[in-house]
Amino acid sequence: MPPYRLQTLLEIRQRAKEAAEQAFSEAVREVARQEKEQQRLERDLEERKAGRKAKVDLYLQEIMARGAGVSGMNSMNRYELRLKDEEAQVALEIERQKEVVKRAKKAMEEKRQEMAQAAMDLKAIEKHKEKWEKEVKAARQAREELVQEEIGNALHLARTRREQPD
Repeated sequence: MPPYRLQTLLEIRQRAKEAAEQAFSEAVREVARQEKEQQRLERDLEERKAGRKAKVDLYLQEIMARGAGVSGMNSMNRYELRLKDEEAQVALEIERQKEVVKRAKKAMEEKRQEMAQAAMDLKAIEKHKEKWEKEVKAARQAREELVQEEIGNALHLARTRREQPD
């Protein structure tokens, strides 16, 4: 069988498909990593909110034990505000992380589409090769049949000449 003249293109498409699959796989891992980070931040925020009340109560008890008055209460309010500010910072980080996750998912979807397109391109060239192989095989078979028919005709002609008296 003659060499397939588009073999190089077929190999390029195979490599492109493999590269697209690899890129998609990496994008999926990146989305998972970013979602995990977002979940960690959300847990951190919940823990901070839950711990704030306990910390404020403990701080209030310490202030009362020292017998501090208004200045102690102001100090406690500043402490509570500082804890709330930290929570707000974490909440802001969560919002930023949600955007990062959204971008990672968008990139993953683009990689999925690229992978699908690469697979379709490869499938098209593979179909072309299959069709070409069938055509080559049919042409070869037709030539062989023609040769066999010529051989048969030649043998028949030779036999008929031998049998006929001159």
